[in-house]
Amino acid sequence: MKKNVLIVGAGGVAQVVAHKCAQHNDVLCDIHIASRTVSKCEKIIASVHEKKAMKVEGKLKAHALDAMDVAATRALIEKTGSQIVINVGSAFVNMSVLSACIETGAAYIDTAIHEDPLKICETPPWYANYEWKRREECEKAGVTAVLGAGFDPGVVNAYAALAADEYFDEITDIDIIDVNAGSHGRWFSTNFDPEINFREFTGQVYSWQDNEWKSNQMFEIRKEWDLPTVGTQTTYMTGHDEVHSISQNMGIPNVRFWMGFGDRYVQVFTVLKNLGLLSEQPVTTAEGLEVVPLKVVKAVLPDPSSLAPDYTGKTCIGDLVKGKKDGKDREVFIYNVADHEEAYAEVGSQGISYTAGVPPVAAALLIAKGDWDVKKMVNVEQLPPQPFLGLLNEMGLPTRLREDEEDRALKF
Repeated sequence: MKKNVLIVGAGGVAQVVAHKCAQHNDVLCDIHIASRTVSKCEKIIASVHEKKAMKVEGKLKAHALDAMDVAATRALIEKTGSQIVINVGSAFVNMSVLSACIETGAAYIDTAIHEDPLKICETPPWYANYEWKRREECEKAGVTAVLGAGFDPGVVNAYAALAADEYFDEITDIDIIDVNAGSHGRWFSTNFDPEINFREFTGQVYSWQDNEWKSNQMFEIRKEWDLPTVGTQTTYMTGHDEVHSISQNMGIPNVRFWMGFGDRYVQVFTVLKNLGLLSEQPVTTAEGLEVVPLKVVKAVLPDPSSLAPDYTGKTCIGDLVKGKKDGKDREVFIYNVADHEEAYAEVGSQGISYTAGVPPVAAALLIAKGDWDVKKMVNVEQLPPQPFLGLLNEMGLPTRLREDEEDRALKF
């Protein structure tokens, strides 16, 4: 059944989502893009037309929207007849957009956990602070809400489910590894919204080890991995959304997240944090102006979407899974490698945006076709992974598996 789609947000990830929806508008039908700045939506639409991404003739329209306004979001969903909402706006708007979906019956998809602008790194498991409190509300309304359907969280959750379904009888450890081995040529920049990026790393690093929460400081625990294509890379144990759902939903004793950081990022982050410039709490300047230091830092850094034309290199993101199969120890690495230049050539965005933006469109297609239209709130690991990963193989994010000396593409 064809479904109309509303995309909330107009950043680099939204651009990928719009292109991929357009490439599948024989199923997703009318496509609407909404943001506080309508000119950003119009720029994305121009890019879609420039790339001739529309599979069939159809509607692609821009709208102005403050997504924190539930009534306005509900009205736009109703006006556009949208049956699926893909929320790739700020993490601060998740609960507002979800509310509008519950009120209208539209399916809801997001790519990151909800955050309160004035709170950093809340009590684990993070999903229990906002999203999971609304499970009953979604099920009562018969609303499908797929949480964290980007790459991480999202695809890595599906990798965990695939490992449990097909490769292990018992899983003891999942180490999620995210490395960007690309270069954008700037002295310093974050690859996505600087405010959200820095907020991820200024609080405690929560990991799930020996069936309980462990806490460390950022950049305290370092590890090197030998990865396909990108080689040996330095990573640090980091707090991340999927640790908080996989650990609770799959009953795995050890779930950790590792992200690659270069020396410059570590140095800049450390200086900014020590100066108090990564604080989310308002301060008053000598002139009497109230400002949020983190928002000032965001304002002076490059817009992540501007990095795309000069980006080179590749990303490698995957799950290193350990456990037992048929009574024997087993270890596999299920992963994807994405290319920044290929992403830019196809959709005009860099690889980080590409890996985050393609999966929610695959999720939308599965909801439209009924495979994932479960009429309740779920995280990705609670859904069948094979149809999702099969679609991603076709849509530009193929899955591979490395085990011992073997490295092969997976077919679904």
